Amino acid sequence: MDAGLKARFREKWLKYFGPSPLPIVFFYSDEDRYAGIENSRRGQGPGSDGNCLIYQVNRVRDGEDLAFAGESVGCPGGKRYTGYSAGMAPNFKYFLSCGMPGKMEGERYKKSPELVERFLADSPVVKARGKRLVFKRWDRVAESEEPLAVVFYETPDAIAGLFTLANFRRAGDQGVIAPFSAGCGSIVGLPLIESDRPDPRAILGLFDPSARPHVGKDILTMAMPMTKFLEMEEDMDESFLITPTWDRIIERL
Repeated sequence: MDAGLKARFREKWLKYFGPSPLPIVFFYSDEDRYAGIENSRRGQGPGSDGNCLIYQVNRVRDGEDLAFAGESVGCPGGKRYTGYSAGMAPNFKYFLSCGMPGKMEGERYKKSPELVERFLADSPVVKARGKRLVFKRWDRVAESEEPLAVVFYETPDAIAGLFTLANFRRAGDQGVIAPFSAGCGSIVGLPLIESDRPDPRAILGLFDPSARPHVGKDILTMAMPMTKFLEMEEDMDESFLITPTWDRIIERL
């Protein structure tokens, strides 16, 4: 990543978003030099399996570099949304809906197994773009590394700023979308899909109740392809961020 961009955004972020944490980025690589940071731990997170990618990525937010190969992604859904497998676990349509009496408790996120089948059929499948999926915090990205997407973990005030900035240079009202998705889908799979669009959108996410226990109660994510992020970074100094309206928000951040 260009060193000038790295420094320029960090300066703007501090100016307009104060103490809000820096975003994280991800990219794929076939280079073996990332083997040393490959995920191998099986942590225990509150509320659900510590193998959850959202739980593991908290380490990146704290400043640790982390990589995943297909076999080190902890659940079938994570493998699908990171592009390492197009399949889902057996009987997933029951798991996401009503369950199977005496065999499986359902999450009840969809009303029926048939709706799950239609949801999966209509959902684009992403493909991994390298042997390893690498996550780094913004300040730790090297010049030789080219992020595919940027992911912010933020409170409502900061999300409001990012949301408005994402719509700044659009005539319409769909600069940000919030599709139904697993938490890892909203930070990896959906931004990858958007990266192939001529006019990519940002993804508002982390509404997945299974992933919510792994982040603070006032935290949502906004993720966008690098192309979208570059537009937003370029627009910061001429947008609403320089107005008294935003000054009132900065005081609360």
